[in-house]
Amino acid sequence: MIEIIPAIDLIGGKCVRLTQGDYDRRTTYADDPLEVARGYEAIGVRRLHLVDLDGAKASRPVNLPVLERIAKNTSLSVQWGGGIKDETALDTVFAVGATRAICGSVAVTHPELLNGWFEKFGPERIVLGADLKDGKVATHGWLEDSGLTIEALIDRFLPYGLCRVVCTDISKDGMLEGPSFDLYTRLQARYPTVGIIVSGGISSADDILKLNDLGLRSVIVGKAIYEGRITLEKLKALVRQPI
Repeated sequence: MIEIIPAIDLIGGKCVRLTQGDYDRRTTYADDPLEVARGYEAIGVRRLHLVDLDGAKASRPVNLPVLERIAKNTSLSVQWGGGIKDETALDTVFAVGATRAICGSVAVTHPELLNGWFEKFGPERIVLGADLKDGKVATHGWLEDSGLTIEALIDRFLPYGLCRVVCTDISKDGMLEGPSFDLYTRLQARYPTVGIIVSGGISSADDILKLNDLGLRSVIVGKAIYEGRITLEKLKALVRQPI
């Protein structure tokens, strides 16, 4: 069964969701991310996708106290994204409690850093983050267009052991209209040794089941849970041992 990874996006220490990556179109869903994380833990979720939206804009991790509270008070494995631009930030994120770090903008602006991180920390701990806007990779909190295709970015890091990519279609993110099925199946077929983590657009349990049937291995779910499209009871029924 496909691994389901609930998302918590952070602004000001609170759980929020953006629509199509627009910081001016955000909704706050909960004041205490730890309580949200504990709710996921209680139904059998094993991994959490924690995104520091403040950090993405500030180019440094900002919401580290939230990561630390969740790491210390739950058994969840946390993959962290947002604000990792240098090795000091990466060391801090791991020290505070993340088990995986998602590196996006730095992969475009300083690929040699990411090459070294794959070698130093191991490809299991470093996840390539690729946010797509109009077919090209966006950086710096989805605010800048790199001009790179997703394939060009993945190809750049395959020789260094890349094994996971979080790929977000910004046009679908927060829209509850279904993910870009063709994009993800195409990428998974082209890169069979890389786990393509689906992100953006999940609207229902049916979307998750279809991705599973198409051979995708992991999916991030956010707004669909907060909006009640996928209840915790339904999520509990879907959660299985990750493949």
